[in-house]
Amino acid sequence: MTGRSDGPVRTVLLWCPDWPVIAAEIVDGVPATGPVAVLHANRVIACSEQARAEGVRRGLRRREAQGRCPQLTVVDHDPGRDARAFEPVVAAVEELVAGVEVVRPGACAVPARGPSRYLGGEEAAAERIVEHVAQTCAVESQVGIADGVFAAGLAARGGRIVAPGTTPEFLAELPVEALGRPDLADLLRRLGVRTLGDFAALPAGDVLARFGFDGALAHRLAAGRDHRPLAVRRPPVDLTVTAEHDDPLDRVDAAAFAARALAEQLHDRLAGHGLACTRLGIEAVTAHGQELHRVWRHDGLLTAAAIADRVRWQLDGWLSGGNARSGARPSRPTSGIIRLRLVPDGVIAQAGLQSGLWGETGEERERAHRALSRVQGILGPEAVMTAVLGGGRSPADQVRLVPWGDERLPARPGPPALPRSPDPESPAPSSPPPARSRGTAARRPVRSAEPPWPGRLPPPSPAVVLPEPLPAAVHDAGGEPVVVSARLLTSAAPARLTVGTARPVEIVGWAGPWPVDERWWAPAEARRRARFQVCLADGSALLLAVEAGRWLVEAIYD
Repeated sequence: MTGRSDGPVRTVLLWCPDWPVIAAEIVDGVPATGPVAVLHANRVIACSEQARAEGVRRGLRRREAQGRCPQLTVVDHDPGRDARAFEPVVAAVEELVAGVEVVRPGACAVPARGPSRYLGGEEAAAERIVEHVAQTCAVESQVGIADGVFAAGLAARGGRIVAPGTTPEFLAELPVEALGRPDLADLLRRLGVRTLGDFAALPAGDVLARFGFDGALAHRLAAGRDHRPLAVRRPPVDLTVTAEHDDPLDRVDAAAFAARALAEQLHDRLAGHGLACTRLGIEAVTAHGQELHRVWRHDGLLTAAAIADRVRWQLDGWLSGGNARSGARPSRPTSGIIRLRLVPDGVIAQAGLQSGLWGETGEERERAHRALSRVQGILGPEAVMTAVLGGGRSPADQVRLVPWGDERLPARPGPPALPRSPDPESPAPSSPPPARSRGTAARRPVRSAEPPWPGRLPPPSPAVVLPEPLPAAVHDAGGEPVVVSARLLTSAAPARLTVGTARPVEIVGWAGPWPVDERWWAPAEARRRARFQVCLADGSALLLAVEAGRWLVEAIYD
C-alpha cells in the first residue's frame, strides 16, 4: 500500500482487541474471559476485559496491577506466540481479499478499493470481513476505514468508517497520546499541545528541529498523511534473495536457522544499494508444490535482526500448525519447505543517518555484528553472550547475559548504580542504612519511574562478579572471628581476611554493613544477608557478604 502523490491510500484495517491476551488463550490455554494481564518489562501491555473492570490498565506495574486485582493471571509477553496465533486470522482475511499486509500481530490492513468494489461498498466489506473472521477463527475483531494506515488503525478502535477526505478532521480531535509515543506525548502536553490537530498545526521544519526524525514522522501522522515517506518504491528484481533446500525443512528450529542467514543476506544486499526495507514479503514453496506468502510491514527501518525475527515468526506460524481457536482449519503445510524467498516489498533510501567523520556511521558495528553472527552460526547462539544491565540488590542480580542478537531486556527493571572507585580512606558510615521494613515497604511512596530496590548495594560497582562466591573468614585485631548480629552490629572492626586456604591479608579500609532481607514472604526463596566493601593491604578491593554466619567473597573491584 504505497502512497500516491495526491494523498494516502484508502485503507481497511482489521484490529483484534487485546490480541496478546487472546493469543495466550489460543496457544497456552489461558482463559481470556477471566482477569488476565500480559506483562513486558514488569509493566502491563495488554489486559482482558474482566481485568479492566477490576481497575487494571496498560502501563501499570505488576505489583500495582495485582493489588487492584488479586486474582489476576499474569502472562509474559511473547511476540512469537502472538504472531503464530494471528496467522489463521490473516489467512481468513486473505480468503476474501487479496494483498493482506500484517501491521503487527493483532492487526492487518488491505487497500479499500478492491474489497469495496466487489463486496458492495466499504461498509458491506467491513461487515463481511468481521463476520468471516468470527465464523472461521472464533475471534472478535473490528474494522476501521480511513485515508492511510495510521488513521484506519485509530478508526478501528471504534469500528468507524471515516469519509474520504475527512481524515485530518477525524484525527484533529484525538489526544496526542494516540500517536503511541508516550515520551513525545508527555512533552507535547507540557508544551501546551494537547490534540493531534494542535500538533499538526505546527510548522514541519520546527517540529523536525525540535523533536528529530521520529517527531517529524509523528507530525505527518497527526496531519493525516501516510506514515510512510513518499520515496517508497517497488524494489528492483535483483534485491530478492532465495534459498533452495534439498532436504525439506519441516522443523521450526531448522527453518529459523536458514532464515537467519537469508535475512543477513537480504540486509547486506539492501545496504549495498543504500536502501532500507520497510515492508517484507516472505514466500515459501513446499515439496508438494504448495505456495505460502505473507507480507510484514514496519513503521521504521527493518534491521537484519528485525528481518530475521519476522521470518522466524512467520515460519513458526506455518510449520507449527497453528490453528484457529475453533480448530476447524489447520494451516500446517502438507510437506517441508524446499524454497524460501524474501522480497523487500517496500524500500526507501537509507538517508536517516549522517555520515561519520571517518566513514559511514555504524560501519564498525555492522562489521562486528557480522563477525559475531558468523561465530554463532558455527558454535551456536549461546556461544556469544552480551551483558544487559538492569536493577537488583546485588551485582549478580543487575547483570543478565543474553545471546547476541536476542532482545536485550534486563532481568529486573531499573538502571544499575553508576560505578566509581572505592575510597579506602572513607570511614564506615556512622549508622548502617535501615533494613527493609516488612510493614512499611508497601506504603513508601515511589517517585521514581524505576523500582527503588531498598537494600541495594551503593556505588562503587565491582568489576568482576564471581560465578560462585568464595568462602572466607574475617577476624578482628585480636584474632577473634568477626560476627554480625541480627541488629546489624559488628562484634569488632574487621582487621584480617582469609580467602579459602590462602594466607591472611590485612584489611586497611572497610564500609558496611548493607543489609538485604528479600522475598521474606516466600519461605523457600527468602534470603537475608549483609554486605561489606573492604580494601586490603595488597591494593585489592573486595565485596564480602555474611549469610547465616558464613563469610563469602562475592565480587572484586578494579
